[in-house]
Amino acid sequence: MAESKTGPAWTGSYLQDYGSRRGLLAWLTTTDHKRIGLMYMAAMFAFFTVAVLLGLLIRLELMNPGMQYVTPRVYNSLFTLHGVIMIFLFIVPGIPAVMGNFILPLQLGADDVSFPKLNLASWYVYIAGAILALMSLFVGGGVPDTGWTFYAPYALRSGSNVSLAVFAAFVLGFSSIMTGMNFITTIHRLRAPGMGFFRMPLFCWGLYATSWIQVIATPVVGITLLLVIMERALGIGFFDPARGGDPVLYQHLFWIYSHPVVYVMILPAMGVISEILPTFAGRTVFGYKAIALSSMAIAIVGYMVWGHHMFTVGMSDTARRVFSILTFLVAIPTGIKVFNWMATLYKGSIRIEPPLLWALGFIFLFSIGGLTGLVNGALSTDIHVHDTAFVVGHFHYTMFGGAGVGLFAALHYWWPKVFGRMYNRKVANWAWGIFMVGFNLLYFPMLVLGIMGMPRRYADYLPRFHGPELVSTVGSWVMVSGIILMAWNLVRAIKRGAPAGDNPWGGTTLEWQTTSPPPQLNFAASPSVTTGPYDHTALRAAAAKEAR
Repeated sequence: MAESKTGPAWTGSYLQDYGSRRGLLAWLTTTDHKRIGLMYMAAMFAFFTVAVLLGLLIRLELMNPGMQYVTPRVYNSLFTLHGVIMIFLFIVPGIPAVMGNFILPLQLGADDVSFPKLNLASWYVYIAGAILALMSLFVGGGVPDTGWTFYAPYALRSGSNVSLAVFAAFVLGFSSIMTGMNFITTIHRLRAPGMGFFRMPLFCWGLYATSWIQVIATPVVGITLLLVIMERALGIGFFDPARGGDPVLYQHLFWIYSHPVVYVMILPAMGVISEILPTFAGRTVFGYKAIALSSMAIAIVGYMVWGHHMFTVGMSDTARRVFSILTFLVAIPTGIKVFNWMATLYKGSIRIEPPLLWALGFIFLFSIGGLTGLVNGALSTDIHVHDTAFVVGHFHYTMFGGAGVGLFAALHYWWPKVFGRMYNRKVANWAWGIFMVGFNLLYFPMLVLGIMGMPRRYADYLPRFHGPELVSTVGSWVMVSGIILMAWNLVRAIKRGAPAGDNPWGGTTLEWQTTSPPPQLNFAASPSVTTGPYDHTALRAAAAKEAR
């Protein structure tokens, strides 16, 4: 284990300019995976802030029955923008683009990713897609109002600027594919000597499974979005029934991508949790191979369950039964992960720190999302809750409670490694508590509303739904307060935090064996691996020697 560093966190790091370029130009032309990860972080959280503000406007409108502040057309645009930004610009790139870029080479003992220039190109393609999405707000027919799914035939007949928004999503898909190809090659080719596949950290396994989904599934939605553009521009009848097309075909093509992409969002978060729990339990992760292989099992089975989004479209009973059974099968590898996480904590020397709290929050919220997903996966209950607020609540428990909270856990776990400074842990604990209270106040009433019969995507509602809607709106204010406190605490730590040292949490994977922040080429000497990634024996021996 490397010696702890107690000097200033800003010296000798990637945060300094190096080479012949200086200032902003050095960042915009860098091929350092760490700087690219930070550029993704800055861009994504800027978009996240916009999406959160749009979400607050949606909740403000729904606080009371009747139209308060916006027209139904503007309301449709608000939830479309909120969904497009959150899905395509924040959650899908999310953990892979930020923490994957930064941490993956460090955990593998590599100097960088396999294709550094392709890595930088993926960031530029991401920014290009974001710019196109912003342009769609001001060019042509105005803000899209179709929802983030761009369902046909409405997306074909809407007078809003759907084509440019769809093309933006198409461009963003290329960034996702580039990142996936880079990570797959990096994992296969750049592992440290002695690191076999079953000596890789579980975060690497989560990124590996995710990368295959990105490479294989993303082209399907790319082709689908191009067909939408062609139909709007050329009048070709792919999906519009008035032109001989089939809108159900669009749903098939869209969900063949969009259900696997759920696992693009969640598998890296599961990898983060698998890193945090053994560190703060002070023991080897329980069932390492089962967790690793369950990531691949989720990715594989996840390709085959897209039809559970379409139980009400009129497909055959046989097809609905098959998709329902496959949906329940996905719960098996997910359950393996949760069981092994709990077994890892059992009889461990648990230290309550902010990363562990966020990890436990992930397990709690994602479990609610998974259990409510079984309601959607069962044919009889899905008929009742389909297209209601129940689906909105389930989706946010799964995506935000899973992928979003997983990203927050990753930030709190690796922030000292990224910047070499420690945030205020008491403030971090308060931010977590406020967020968790607000999250459940915001989204749990949606599950109740859905069972009561409240349709989703409605700008107005009957007075009988007022109580849960009011609680939900108040919950949004509480949750955003927690997010603001968390962001302030992390950003403040970059310059004002106490030096963190090389290994503040007592982690055993390779990223904790270099300085904080890491130097340009990550390690002073190429590391070698002789044990599994979560062997605490050497760490305890070093601590005992230091104590003597």
